[in-house]
Amino acid sequence: MRRPQLDIQLKTPEQIEKMRAAGLVVAAALQRMREAVAPGVSTADLDAIAESVIRGAGAVPSFKGYHGFPASICSSVNEQIVHAIPSPNQVLGEGDLISIDCGAVLDGWHGDAAITVGVGAVDPALLRMAEVAEDAMWAGIAAAARGAASGKGRLTDISHAVETAVRKRGRYGIVDGYGGHGIGTEMHQDPHVLNHGRPGRGPRLVPGIALAIEPMITMGSPRTAELADGWTVVTRDGSVAAHVEHSMALLEDGVWVLTAPDGGRARLGDLVTSRQPADTPVI
Repeated sequence: MRRPQLDIQLKTPEQIEKMRAAGLVVAAALQRMREAVAPGVSTADLDAIAESVIRGAGAVPSFKGYHGFPASICSSVNEQIVHAIPSPNQVLGEGDLISIDCGAVLDGWHGDAAITVGVGAVDPALLRMAEVAEDAMWAGIAAAARGAASGKGRLTDISHAVETAVRKRGRYGIVDGYGGHGIGTEMHQDPHVLNHGRPGRGPRLVPGIALAIEPMITMGSPRTAELADGWTVVTRDGSVAAHVEHSMALLEDGVWVLTAPDGGRARLGDLVTSRQPADTPVI
């Protein structure tokens, strides 16, 4: 059987500017939630903050109503990896690790990003895992930028860079099956971006491609299970997980990390497009 052709939506620079606006709404919501994370705060409290920030900016939460999802964020605590539903009954405790995934649509264009945050005093090994996930995400974004600049980049160069960055730092489980994706006028578009794999395969990385890069790693096994709510994905062995994400786009002169307030310049330097001013204030 022939594999179906991927439908990859290439964006114009003007459309990417619109995605940047949506990305900054997501960045603002995530920053507000990061500041609010503390023992005694419920995941429903965080969800209310996100919805307030997003709607206050004239945008709409991407997640709410998506295939029936009932909230504006996914709030995954400890062994929960992704897609956990916020609840007033899930109250954060000292030492927890929470991954917050947030999306917004503004003027028809989507932004999507996630952070992992420690609650109070957290085991340094868990914080290190979250740092490894974040560094791997940036390695993947850098690989995309360099691949596009050379004209030789392929999609799985991103996957390989993420995997390599994780493997160099320890024996973490890289969650299989879940990963990043194209983004644009829909929250999820082709292509799917795995967090592991050989380089040099898949579609070419060219200007106009916009992707969400999102490593998910665990302190133990990469095997997962879905809970009875039909959404929450957990580690089968109960090990703690971390999930981080940024939306990015490739332009003729570099990459733009659309959900990073500084466009990615602090981590990527000259790989960032000139459309991102060097002196943009951080949210």
